[in-house]
Amino acid sequence: MPASYLFDPPAVPVIPVTGDARLFPVRRIFCVGRNYAAHAAEMGNEVDREAPFYFTKSAHAICLSGAAIPYPSGTQDCHHEMELVVALGQGGARVDEAQALGLVFGYACGIDLTRRDLQAAAKDKRRPWDLGKDFDNAAVIAPITPAAALGKIGDQRIWLDRDGERVQDARLSEMVWNVAEIIAHLSRYYRLAAGDLIYTGTPAGVGPVAPGSALEGGIDGLKPVRLRIEPEG
Repeated sequence: MPASYLFDPPAVPVIPVTGDARLFPVRRIFCVGRNYAAHAAEMGNEVDREAPFYFTKSAHAICLSGAAIPYPSGTQDCHHEMELVVALGQGGARVDEAQALGLVFGYACGIDLTRRDLQAAAKDKRRPWDLGKDFDNAAVIAPITPAAALGKIGDQRIWLDRDGERVQDARLSEMVWNVAEIIAHLSRYYRLAAGDLIYTGTPAGVGPVAPGSALEGGIDGLKPVRLRIEPEG
C-alpha cells in the first residue's frame, strides 16, 4: 500500500545543467566560512589554518539565477557574498584528498545572502548563525557546468558587480582551502552524497544590498549568476 501524507511533500529543489536537459536535484548545502584571508580580515577575523569550518543552509533556500526576490525579512543589513559552488555527483565518507575531485559533478557561480545584523548578534552571544544564513532565497545559484567542461580549478577570476560597480574581485587560487581539501575534510564528518552542494567561501568586498539592487557575479568558464532585489512598493 503506497504511503499517504497529511499534506503534499515539498518538491525537491533542482538546478539546470549546461548542455544537459536533465536537472540536478539538491540534497544538502554546506558552506565554508572564512576561506579567503582578505574577507576574514575585512570582517575582523583571522583565518583558522588548522582546518576549515562550516555552516549549512536548507536545500529550500535555493534561488535560481535570474530571479527577482523581495528584500529578506527580519533584517536591516543583508549582504551579498559571491562564491564558487561545488556540486557533487558521487558520495563517500573519509575520502582521500587525492580522490576527492572524483566526487565532483560540476561547478557553478553562487551568491550566499547573509542577514549580517542577525549573524553579528548571534556571534556576540556565541549562538549559531542559522538566522543570519539560512532563510528563503539565501542560496542563489547559476546553472551548473560539468567539471569536464570547465577543467581544473586554479587561478580563475571570481567577481561580483552591484548595480554595475565591481565590488568583489579575486582569484580562486586565493582560497585558503582548495576544493579537494574541503571535500576530504568535510567527508570526515558527513557521508557525502550525490546532490550535495558546497559553497566554498567568499573573497573580500562583501557589502549590503537594498531594494532595487541588481547583482551579477561571475567566475571564468562558468555561467554568471544574476539576482535582483525587488524595489519597495
